[in-house]
Amino acid sequence: MKKLILSLAALAVLCASLPTVAQADPVKLTYSNFFPPANHQSQLAEEWCREVEKRTGGKVVIDYYPGGTLTQAKQTYDGVVEGMSDIGLSCLAYTRGRFPVMAAVDLPLGYKTAAQATHTANAVYQHFKPEELADVEVMYFNGHGPGLLFTTTKPVATLEDIKGQKIRSTGNSAQLVQALGGTPVAKPMPENYQLLQKGVVDGSMHPIESNKSFKLGEVCKFGTDCFDVAYTTVFFIVMNKAKWASLDADSQKAIREINAEWAPKHAKAWDEADIEGRQYLIDQGGKIMELSPEESARWVAASQPVIEGYIKETDARGLDGKAIIEFTRSTLK
Repeated sequence: MKKLILSLAALAVLCASLPTVAQADPVKLTYSNFFPPANHQSQLAEEWCREVEKRTGGKVVIDYYPGGTLTQAKQTYDGVVEGMSDIGLSCLAYTRGRFPVMAAVDLPLGYKTAAQATHTANAVYQHFKPEELADVEVMYFNGHGPGLLFTTTKPVATLEDIKGQKIRSTGNSAQLVQALGGTPVAKPMPENYQLLQKGVVDGSMHPIESNKSFKLGEVCKFGTDCFDVAYTTVFFIVMNKAKWASLDADSQKAIREINAEWAPKHAKAWDEADIEGRQYLIDQGGKIMELSPEESARWVAASQPVIEGYIKETDARGLDGKAIIEFTRSTLK
């Protein structure tokens, strides 16, 4: 009996000294993001990756690919669906018409902060759970601060001032420019600086933060505080459905908790960047034009065809465009 006890004790010591074989290998994921590494949104995305690794106890490990090195901005969503990357961050607007419910958030509804835009985007998704996003596992959304009008040589303080001006704009902002009487010129943001500098366009619709991040405050001399028709752009963070399903329940729970914390972090970073972008424009000698309440009401009235067009297009797809707009506006307020 004594020998048996000694043998069992020796076996226990031997087993304790051996590596644990039952512990599963970590799930390795890839994260694709088009923002360059130094951008505040890219830094937050990478912090999200490290936080997931930390809170899952290393059960989930993420390789981060910024700057479009894994998939380009327009390719990111399909890249996640097809497994080219496991997680992706990009803009819904880059595949215009594909996300009709969420597109309501990008309309010129009068955003004042990125916090408003981010809260509204996540609320619209949670309320409608649109089928358009059923092929991925949604992590969360965020939206940049108010998209406003900036011009190079002529200040804009009335609708008459914008008539005939060529304004770099895309998507909903291009529709807004047209509704206000300007001429939209659809060009991507990276080309914007040279377009403005060379006089190819007279102005641009862009977030305030872009005056610093894209140095547009060097070539734009005037900003128009048209907040009542300000738009946003919704950014998605989504995961491949099969990869999500491969995670254990505890890891999924931890990631959901991180998602709830990270959306406001993105909004805060956008809003802080807007403060810097506004000051950057002023430091370059730029001036800010403020619309009078009466003039702002004119801009809102002029922008209504953009809203009505959205409702008409959405209704044609079997959705209730008016209900989507009403919910979006009520959430924003």
